[in-house]
Amino acid sequence: MRNVFAVLAVAALGAFALGGCVPLIAGAGGAAAVGAAQDRGLEQAVDDNEIAFEINRKLLGQRSDLYSGVSTQVRKGRVLLTGRVPKQEDRIAVTRIVWSIGGVKEVINELAVGKEGTFSQSVNDTSITTKLRARLTGDSNVSGINYSIETVDGVVYLMGTARDRAELDRVLAHARDISGVRNVVSYVEVKTRTN
Repeated sequence: MRNVFAVLAVAALGAFALGGCVPLIAGAGGAAAVGAAQDRGLEQAVDDNEIAFEINRKLLGQRSDLYSGVSTQVRKGRVLLTGRVPKQEDRIAVTRIVWSIGGVKEVINELAVGKEGTFSQSVNDTSITTKLRARLTGDSNVSGINYSIETVDGVVYLMGTARDRAELDRVLAHARDISGVRNVVSYVEVKTRTN
């Protein structure tokens, strides 16, 4: 059985490694609370954080420009790659690195190829993500903690688990209603009801 402190430390490190996946929290206790509150549960959240941490470690070890250009979202072993890499070969190399990590069940590669976007586009993307996070948090009909959001060049990428189709439709409507959003791409799973 895992040492509780080790689990909490990994959760805290992973929370910071995941960037937009979870709200900024102070301390391992906060990270554990977020993991426990999410639909995926604490143990799965810790496993996902370990995967994200390992992806970042391997990308940084390979090449710093791969590390800085790639954002990862990990949910239930599903990995969404967004961002930008210099060449098509880099896109393939990143996918191979991710598949080499234990616990990865699916790799969704949305990496763009080419030069980095402008500073103003980066600011706009951050603003879109922040606005959408605020809308999901403020909507009592949405469990916003179950969604990961990443915005690249005005395209919003969503991952997570919706309680039902109606909730997902609300999330998509919120995203599409934000100024500057060019497209919304959903990798959200809809929770199936069990009797």
